[in-house]
Amino acid sequence: MILRLAALCAITLLSACATVPSAPSAQLPGREQIQDFALESRFALNIRIPDEKPQNGSGRLSWQHQGGNNQLFIANPLGFAIAEIETTPQRSFLRMADGKTRESNDPDQLIEEVTGQRLPVSSLAKWLLGRANLTAEIDHDRLNRPIRLRESGWQVDYIYEDPTPSALPSQLTLSRGTEIELRLRIEEWKETP
Repeated sequence: MILRLAALCAITLLSACATVPSAPSAQLPGREQIQDFALESRFALNIRIPDEKPQNGSGRLSWQHQGGNNQLFIANPLGFAIAEIETTPQRSFLRMADGKTRESNDPDQLIEEVTGQRLPVSSLAKWLLGRANLTAEIDHDRLNRPIRLRESGWQVDYIYEDPTPSALPSQLTLSRGTEIELRLRIEEWKETP
């Protein structure tokens, strides 16, 4: 059960809690200009699937997104490794702390095989920056920043601690109905070259 929760958490974070980013957003390019990024964050995950015992987990996430590739390190609250995820446009790999490895050419399918849940792994990097596909609905605040995104049955809510229009979010809540809720608190944003 713990392995399944760790895998679900790892996968949910892959494709997407908080303190203020250590560097003000003014020192980084605006949200619209960032293509590649690295971040350090804390997360809390709650899963309430009908006819199953509720599951909760929390920990730390280090994520690097560069050129369509993702590398995520997920640790428990004390910093002990839980999982490592690596995705490229061709392959996705999940390595658990116990040494077990899974791979697939479809990150969403890999997550479903491991966790039993079809999760939007391939969309999370875009959603993190408030970007979406043409089918998404996005609500904006008075500064034209995304505050809510809805796509494919998922909802992403954004909180900004920086008052500028191009600010990066400091907190996100990703949810699918009442079944899954992931809270992400971003402690540090970095642009990667």
